[in-house]
Amino acid sequence: MTSVDDDHRWLVTVFAVPVVLLTLVSAYFCWTALTIRPSGAWDDDAYAGIVLACAMSVGAAGVAAAVWVSPPVRRVLGWGWVVPALVLGAVAGVRWALGG
Repeated sequence: MTSVDDDHRWLVTVFAVPVVLLTLVSAYFCWTALTIRPSGAWDDDAYAGIVLACAMSVGAAGVAAAVWVSPPVRRVLGWGWVVPALVLGAVAGVRWALGG
């Protein structure tokens, strides 16, 4: 038989994997959105890349939050697991709103 602590550790591991992976995806796209520098007002491709990176970052953060909101996940994982994804999504949302 396994103890309750072993079951809890197993659940934390299983539920943390998608949240952590989605946070990493959000971080990558947020970093990309923040580092793209258009060459000028005429650089439509760079502006489109910023919008796409922001949308992907916000989307990944939203999915991470949606996974965390699920009652079984929320019971096992605390706020500290989802806050980084939400911060990254907010930063990407601000970058998106400012338009590059």
